[in-house]
Amino acid sequence: MKVVVIGAGVVGVATAWYLTKDGHEVTIVERRSAPAEETSFGNAGGVCPGFAGPWAAPGMPFKALKWMFQKHPPLKFRPKLDPQQWSWLFQFILNCTSARFADNKARMQRMAHYSKACLVALREETGIAYDHASKGVLQTFCCDEEMEAGTRASKVLTSLGIEHVLADAAGVAAIEPALNIAGAGVVGGLHLPGDETGDCRLFTQELAKLVAQKGGRFLFDTEVTGFATSGDTIDGVVTKEGLVAADAVVVAGGPFIVPLMKSIGISLPIYPVKGYSLTCDITDEAKAPASSIVDEHSKVMVSRLGSRVRAAGVAELAGFDPRLPKSAVEGVRERVALLYPGAGDYARAEFWCGFRPMMPDGPSRVGKTRFANLFLNSGHGSNGWTQACGTGKVVTDIIAGREPDIAV
Repeated sequence: MKVVVIGAGVVGVATAWYLTKDGHEVTIVERRSAPAEETSFGNAGGVCPGFAGPWAAPGMPFKALKWMFQKHPPLKFRPKLDPQQWSWLFQFILNCTSARFADNKARMQRMAHYSKACLVALREETGIAYDHASKGVLQTFCCDEEMEAGTRASKVLTSLGIEHVLADAAGVAAIEPALNIAGAGVVGGLHLPGDETGDCRLFTQELAKLVAQKGGRFLFDTEVTGFATSGDTIDGVVTKEGLVAADAVVVAGGPFIVPLMKSIGISLPIYPVKGYSLTCDITDEAKAPASSIVDEHSKVMVSRLGSRVRAAGVAELAGFDPRLPKSAVEGVRERVALLYPGAGDYARAEFWCGFRPMMPDGPSRVGKTRFANLFLNSGHGSNGWTQACGTGKVVTDIIAGREPDIAV
């Protein structure tokens, strides 16, 4: 079968990998000049099934209001005359109930743990290297309120059978010796030893090479502008260079695919939630992270990626604004310098921003559409790196007419 995949980020390339393994003739169409040049370029680096869950949670609207008065808030809302922004925000608030949160979290957890298993199997099969490490991820708490929330999270993890350790300050220090516990005010943490770290961009680039070796064809600098349709069937994707014919099409183009899908009557409530990251070389091994932490207080994640430190954070609802404002950049830099002082040359760090394809409820959209041969693998939000292999495998099974290993 001829299958076209729209998007060469980690989700699109992972999908292409499983499709080529399945014997399909795969063409990946990407508007940028190389794989992983958008959302997959500079994310936090954590493969964190244990922490997978929706941002829409009970109490989140109240927290967001409090953050508005902080110097470096983890969530920023910049109102625009944009119906899509307000519609997404309204749906987000509707999902901040206990019942919806529990259902959405269960779905995301199921996919995330399945995806982690798929990633491990892929790594063992191919020997792919991407500055990965399997030393767990630590969530740190800086006040009693955060520690209490961590205790509640621990109970949920126990009910799901997920290995974890709820640690006090001394336990945190044992897990991450270089962490500046006193300076950051860390009182405890939640450690998930089964979670991993790795460079998402490097993984995507290396996997793209393996896809090409299996016969996958990449069309870079090629933007999909529409679909050729016949009734309820997609005949191919339309580009400025011409029609790319297909027996099936998978849409995995991040937050940029909303207008494209709308052109054929499919409305996706995906909004581009902007995030920031910095990357710098490690200059002092003794002061560097052992693995990865999620600082609950600032929502900044700090990861060790081989000989580099990556820190990422901030969620900004401002549409497709590509600027790197000083306040956001300094917020991430100040926090990582406080957590791991002297670990890297933060003054010379490289900064990046990208757009997470966020669904208001949390779970991505994977599977069939109203067109018989058009499939979705979109809306992964901040969980694209964590869930890419799993959703890629699931959509491949659906296209092949097989029952997926898990429900989506």
